Order: sequence, then C-alpha cells, then structure tokens
Amino acid sequence: MENKKQLNVYENVCRQFNQAADRMNLDFEIRKILSKTMNEISVNFPVKMDDGRIEMFTGYRVQHNNVLGPFKGGLRFHPAVDIHEVRALATWMTWKSAIMDIPFGGAKGGIQFDPRKYSRNELERITRRFTFALGCNIGPEYDIPAPDVNTNAQIMAWMLDTYASTMPAHVRQACTHVVTGKPVEAGGSIGRDKATGQGVVFTIVQWAKDTRFDLNGATYSVQGFGNVGSWASRLLKSYGATLIAVEDATGAIQSNDGLDPDILTSYVNDTGGVKDFPGSKKVEHAEFFTTSVDIFIPAALENQITAATAPGLNVKLIAEGANGPTDPDGDRILQEKGINVLPDILCNAGGVIVSYFEWLQNKRSEFWDLVEVDGKLYKKIISGYHRVRETAQEFKMDWRTAAYIVALRRLEKVYKDRGIFP
Repeated sequence: MENKKQLNVYENVCRQFNQAADRMNLDFEIRKILSKTMNEISVNFPVKMDDGRIEMFTGYRVQHNNVLGPFKGGLRFHPAVDIHEVRALATWMTWKSAIMDIPFGGAKGGIQFDPRKYSRNELERITRRFTFALGCNIGPEYDIPAPDVNTNAQIMAWMLDTYASTMPAHVRQACTHVVTGKPVEAGGSIGRDKATGQGVVFTIVQWAKDTRFDLNGATYSVQGFGNVGSWASRLLKSYGATLIAVEDATGAIQSNDGLDPDILTSYVNDTGGVKDFPGSKKVEHAEFFTTSVDIFIPAALENQITAATAPGLNVKLIAEGANGPTDPDGDRILQEKGINVLPDILCNAGGVIVSYFEWLQNKRSEFWDLVEVDGKLYKKIISGYHRVRETAQEFKMDWRTAAYIVALRRLEKVYKDRGIFP
C-alpha cells in the first residue's frame, strides 16, 4: 500500500510535467530528456547498534538533471522513503532551481527508517555510514545534500566531517560546501534554518499586496509544525495574522482565540508534538481541514489535499510549504472553488535559495549577515514569483502549471544553446 501511495507521488509529478509541456509545446526531444532521471543510486549498508547488533539500512540518492549546475537537494530520514518518492522530490528540485534562476540541478535522497527509534549515537553512525556508502556520488561541485524531513544541521555536520575525512588532507578545507544547512559554526549560513518558512511568508506577503488583502487580522492554519511550519507561523505572526489551528503527526489542535506560534514552538520542542497544547482543544483530522481561515499552509508530507479533503477547505489562499501536498484531483477541486494556490516549487524555494547562498559563501570564504541573506532571498523569490505570475497571465492558467512552464522554458533554452553530446 505504501509503495502504491508513493508511486502515485511520482505519477503526479509526471502528470503535472506533461500538462505544462503540452501547453507550452515543449520541444519533443528535450521533453524526452526531462521526463527521465539521470542517475538513481541505491545503497544497502550495515550499522552497529548500541547493543552490538548489526542492522541493515537502505538509502537512496536520485539525481534528476544537472544541465543548470550541480545536483542539489535534501536528505530525509523517514519510514516512507522509497525510490518513487525520492524520484518525485528530485524532479521537483530541478523545476524549483530553474524557476528561481539559481545554478543548480535537482536531486534528493534519504534513508528508509524511523529516526525516533534510534539513539543519538546510532543516528550519527547511520548518517556517517550512509555518507561513506554514497562515496563520490556526492561532492561540493557535483551533488550537494541538505536537510529535509527529520534531518537537521547536526546531520549535515556529520556528513561534512565524514566526507572530508575520506579526502586527501590537502583538499579537506575545500570540501566545506559538500553539504548545506550546516551549523553556522561549521560553515553554515545565518538564516538557513528559517529560509524555507521565510520564503513562504515572503510569497504570502506579495500575494496579499497583489490582491489588496490585509494580513493584519487575517487568520491561518498550518499542517506540520516542524522547521517549515513553525518558522512560517512565527514569521506570519509579525504581520498581525492569527494562528487558529495546527495539525502534526501527534494530532490536531484549534483555538478561536488564537495559538501563539512562539510558545507552541517551544512546547513542540519539549514534547515532540502539538498534542495537548495548553489553551487549545483537540479536533479530528476532518475537522482540521474544514476549519475556516484565510490562509492554509500545508507544511507536512505529500498528497494531503486530495479529492477527499479539498472539498472541505474554506480558505482564500493555500501556500504550499511542503513538497507535493496537493494531488491533481485536489488541485482541480481547488481551481473549481476559486482558491488561490502558491505552488510548492515557487512557495517553498527559500530553502534551496539560501542553500545556494551558503554554498557561495563557502566557496568564497565569505560570511554574510542576516540582513544580506534575507535581502538576497527576498529578491530571488519575488523575482520567481513575478515570473510565475506573468506566465499565468500570459497563458490564462493556474499558477502551478505556470510555474512548471517557467522552469521548462529555462531548461529548454539551455539545452538548445548547448546541444546534445555527441
């Protein structure tokens, strides 16, 4: 059942790609190239557990396309990770980088396991052994991993150290940019932790300007309260908006008086989830999706807005913080209901943009302050927003398909300029 579910994620990517390619009359030969991933790496590796047992793990790295630059994309640790899901996520990364006009291709990876069931020492050994197993399939000028679901700056620091340890001593200091999302002290960028959530909020604010919608006094709900959901919630609070409902893996909560995102973030860090947050009431999954708010931010996993859940949504805007939270059936219903959608490959691109900034800082031995990082992020993501908006107006179409066309046009131009070897 899980495989079928994840296969559908990749099928959704292909449907969206084909729909955009048809509308723009994408070159037939280039369409063939972009419809396939370039490389798919699967590794099985042993790790010694704290009690002395040996456990086998399966990890993946899918590299979709690198015509624009080195492969780039996150690594996730989750029981649902499989080749179909990773293939979909890698493909989305290619589109995302192309829309944002940054010199990266698309990749994604992960290990199929539940990190909550392992100790810190076991997680370190799993991470290091996976990095070693990947070997030269990653590299600072070839394929640059980053954090994703259930991975963080600490995981990236372990990856960096392991990769550098396999290099000759005289080149180790030139390998800092093999991963992004590192701790600041280990070469990471200020602002990287909040980058995806910040990008979500920047696009929401721009949408509000375009539609003359007042965020002061607006209401919003968030699905998923990890890095993206919590940062988006906290940053949106500063515009005078009120968080009404939140759902994560532990359950869903609601308060008509509002939930304080800063206090909720501390609570989740302490308890592991939003369940039983003081001052809130528990609601069921179905009730969460029918909560009437102005803005809904899905920031959890794929395929959450479907034919089953989309009809109940009573919102003005959906800002997709997660990758692939809306399937094609859900998308069709949202269009019929007239709900505005800021699609994932536009809305959540803040992470890869600031990863690019971190990569540049490492290559140049520079360190940018938060004002510079946020200013450059704003400029990049709003430029992408305008490209998508103008394309949607040009073709008189939904923003998701328009975003795909922006990406495909750029990739098509590069392939036509460079040609196909030999």
